Amino acid sequence: MTKLWSKGNTKPLAISEQIQAFTAGQDRILDRRLAKYDIRGSIAHVNMLAATGIITKEDRGLLIPELEKLLELAEADQLEIADDMEDIHSQVEFMLSETLGEVGKKVHAARSRNDQVLVDLKLYLKEELITISSLVEGFAQQLLVLSEKHKQHLLPGYTHNQVAMPSSFGLWFASWAECFAEDLWSTHAAMKLCDKNPLGSAAGFGSSFPINRKMTTKELGFADLHWNVLNAQMSRGRTEKAVANALASLAATLGKMSQDLVLYLSQNYGFVCFPDSHTTGSSIMPHKKNPDVFELIRARCNRLIALPNELALIQSNMPTGYHRDWQLFKEHLFPAMDDFKSCIQMASTMMRSIEVNTHILENDQYRYLYTVEAVNEKVMDGKAFRTAYQEVGAIVEAGDFAWNKALHHTHEGSLGNLCNEQIERQLEDVMDHIIPFDYE
Repeated sequence: MTKLWSKGNTKPLAISEQIQAFTAGQDRILDRRLAKYDIRGSIAHVNMLAATGIITKEDRGLLIPELEKLLELAEADQLEIADDMEDIHSQVEFMLSETLGEVGKKVHAARSRNDQVLVDLKLYLKEELITISSLVEGFAQQLLVLSEKHKQHLLPGYTHNQVAMPSSFGLWFASWAECFAEDLWSTHAAMKLCDKNPLGSAAGFGSSFPINRKMTTKELGFADLHWNVLNAQMSRGRTEKAVANALASLAATLGKMSQDLVLYLSQNYGFVCFPDSHTTGSSIMPHKKNPDVFELIRARCNRLIALPNELALIQSNMPTGYHRDWQLFKEHLFPAMDDFKSCIQMASTMMRSIEVNTHILENDQYRYLYTVEAVNEKVMDGKAFRTAYQEVGAIVEAGDFAWNKALHHTHEGSLGNLCNEQIERQLEDVMDHIIPFDYE
């Protein structure tokens, strides 16, 4: 099979099947995800080539209908990449050439596979980030609903894994919702980098053709273009790293929340429970209800936290310009996005069935949660804080502390004033910046 980079001589290309398999890697499998974006990029490119006179309008009239047919196949996930093809770019150009002959071969004028794959990746990553952001926003809204439902139900707060002060399920659920709202700004930052058009940068040095890069930017729905063509190529790696950082930030929050739930579900805590159908048993201990789902979410999220470092190490010693090393990014990043979507969807499924223990603090072991309340009460009666602290400390040491369960927390974000409306507004704000983008 003739390669895109073949010089067109009559001798068979001297490349072994072993070398081809190694250099192509997982591209034929992973590039199916990029197929529709690759074809959309080609449609915009052909329209621009015709508008600038680089190809004729007659050529455009032949190319666009064929590309639209291929796009229909790709959107139905029916566009196969043949075993002897290197990637989706080779497959599309081969199919056009098979159908249209010399006209099909004109599609690659004024571009390189370097800017072509960048366009594919940016369009694909933009769509993935929108999907992930929507899933996260939906999960955060679910947590806010649970927060309102359980805002009167108390649970112990911990520092240093020791009981500290009274908390509530309302406070706990809402804390994660606000965490996700803040994490989504990392997603927004990644989205901004994905939303710049690299098409026309070719191999990183532009083209002598009189191309119109603003035209393809508008047609492909990018908010802006990479103005400097070398910088456009240098966005390869930086774009994927930004997406990896966003995933890692979201995963850190979800993993930490999962760790809490692993603890809360244990018999020593007993703060929450789930239906038997949502936990697993033991092969030997009949009483067990294991939190396997949250343990696996925790583990997968920990793996996602390592993703930015994996990508950084792959490109750590590359100079300016394109290098084949970047091909490996897809093998790390694409499955990682699938993994996070699976985790957030599973967490949402679990939360739909969560039940909370509404009588936790009735247990005498939690009486010292109220020592700070006792100190504060003395302060409100006029004593200096340090004096009140020492007096309550002495009572605790003597074993004479009498607990008062009355709580009067009124400041913003406290037990009695969760400010969930403000958290919801934060979610709406960041999502307004992500979906939709302002393309004017």
